[in-house]
Amino acid sequence: MTKRKKRIIGNIEIGIGTLICAFFAVLFLAPIILTITNSFMSAQEISANYGTVFATTQTGGRVFISKTVTLKFIPDMVSFTQYINVLLKSPEYLLKFWNSVIYVVPIVVFQLFVAALASYGFARYEGRVRSIIFFFYVILMLMPYQVTLVPNFLVSNWLHLTGTRWAIWLPGIFSPFAVYLLTKFIRKIPYSVIEAAQIDGASEWQIFSRVCMPLCKGGIFSIAILIFIDYWNMVEQPLILLADDELHPLSVFLSRINAGEISLAFAVAVIYMVPPLLMFLYGEDYLVEGITYQGGIKG
Repeated sequence: MTKRKKRIIGNIEIGIGTLICAFFAVLFLAPIILTITNSFMSAQEISANYGTVFATTQTGGRVFISKTVTLKFIPDMVSFTQYINVLLKSPEYLLKFWNSVIYVVPIVVFQLFVAALASYGFARYEGRVRSIIFFFYVILMLMPYQVTLVPNFLVSNWLHLTGTRWAIWLPGIFSPFAVYLLTKFIRKIPYSVIEAAQIDGASEWQIFSRVCMPLCKGGIFSIAILIFIDYWNMVEQPLILLADDELHPLSVFLSRINAGEISLAFAVAVIYMVPPLLMFLYGEDYLVEGITYQGGIKG
């Protein structure tokens, strides 16, 4: 086979691969595009398109959908009614949005703080006790949150924290997820770098704050993004640990959309997507660096 034929076949393979990737990219982005465009529809148009999905009988049962639901990407007439209702006329949605912020931001900040101290100890010191504790961290991290939800409820109830924000904050702050990942990042740092800092007279705190943490900056941002997205979308924890609806985050509302709120659901969903999207766009380089770099020293 000549070089020209090989080049032609290679270009054809690249073209086919690009088309396949583009198809799946459009397929994955379609729900997001649908949500954004539908948020500019009027309440009447949304009810006409999707009302049968949320319709119920007089006894509370679901209605059998006998016709195809219309998925419209382009509204008949652009309307900002949904956003006006959510932002100005329905303060409960903004309250739930700020509830989400109040829950997630402290969890991200303090979980990273606890993880930084704990992971440095796990990475720097060896011993049987350290290995046993770290093994339990790994076991807890592998367990789905639904498995530990009942123990968390029992402990929160025993501490009289059930129904308060602390019932959400404390399990999130002391989650083992960040500790495990950050320990792996710190272990990637060559020991010669730490030895050089010790020779220069650096204390343990200086090694931690001026050597290890700056070298793990990409990993810390990666972990922060993952923690933020995980707790921004939490549903089970508030439903079990918080009885007061006023304390629920916006994610709980989105999981319980009913027929009377479908006209607002798209606008609320778009507003709800903005913080994680901005965080991802801001920290995309750090996320890629954290995945590929893994706490080592760049060559």
